[in-house]
Amino acid sequence: MRIWRSDLRSLRFPGPTFLTIGNFDGVHLGHQALLRILHTEAANHAPAAKTALLTFDPHPMAVLRPELTLSLLTTPQERLRLIEPFGLDLGIIQPFDMDFASLTPEQFMTLLVGRLGLARLIVGPDFALGRGRSGNVDLLRTLGTRLGYELSVIEPFTCGEGEVHSRQIRQSLLAGAVQDAAQMLGRPYQIAGIVEEGERRGRQIGVPTANIRPIPQKLIPADGVYVTWAYPQDSRSSDSRSPHPRASVTNIGVRPTVDGRRRRIETHLLDYPAVGESGALYGQELAISFVSRLRDEQRFDSLEELVAQIQKDISVARRTLTEISAVSDSITVK
Repeated sequence: MRIWRSDLRSLRFPGPTFLTIGNFDGVHLGHQALLRILHTEAANHAPAAKTALLTFDPHPMAVLRPELTLSLLTTPQERLRLIEPFGLDLGIIQPFDMDFASLTPEQFMTLLVGRLGLARLIVGPDFALGRGRSGNVDLLRTLGTRLGYELSVIEPFTCGEGEVHSRQIRQSLLAGAVQDAAQMLGRPYQIAGIVEEGERRGRQIGVPTANIRPIPQKLIPADGVYVTWAYPQDSRSSDSRSPHPRASVTNIGVRPTVDGRRRRIETHLLDYPAVGESGALYGQELAISFVSRLRDEQRFDSLEELVAQIQKDISVARRTLTEISAVSDSITVK
């Protein structure tokens, strides 16, 4: 997939192009279904048809409603990494500002036809674009007749008893329901960040941890203790994560037993050299995938009680992840 990280107005892409547009935050099962349909419709149209996705950075709400606090499931870079396996020809990250937001629906669609050779736009039923989101599907269909493109409206994807939307995933994560979020995402929720040096309290009690600092806009699940997979940065490359996950336990919260005040994400990697020793992680990126929630964060009367509970958490996490690995290996063998 070719990546274009500049203004759409400076791009020339040969058509005919089958395009979808959106924030695609989370790249959840609904997004994935749309991407498969996009690929199928293009393949059925003509061998020469191209596929493209248009997303925005910063998030439009950060520009239009700067007073709101954004909670992103994925960064633009994470979104493209998750989208890449779907085999699209072009991924466009459009810089979003008030100038771009002021485009009318007709100006926007004229731009897409001229710059991308737009043949078909594929979106969901609630989709809208252009100034004040005035370009709903009815108007876009009318514009298509005039400008020479088709519109395909895809029904929402359902999982369990309801439709899959990014807002439901956010609500689940903020409640600590990481397994519910994983069902809608089609994979465990993940946070990545740089490992920074902390107060080394974990090492002092025999449970060294990596303190992860994600980007400020990244949504952090509810405070608590979680079973997680950890993906350290691959030592062979400066910008890739190891494909081999490490079993881990992650605590999110303020560490009330030691009178902590700042909210932290601390991960203890099972069977991994201590942070700061031969397996130094400081300054490297570490990604954490949330498998299940063990318990609330709680205050203990002594460090001894805290350590005892941590050892119980580690035991449960090890058993849980071993069982998951055994099931995964069984499926692979079959």
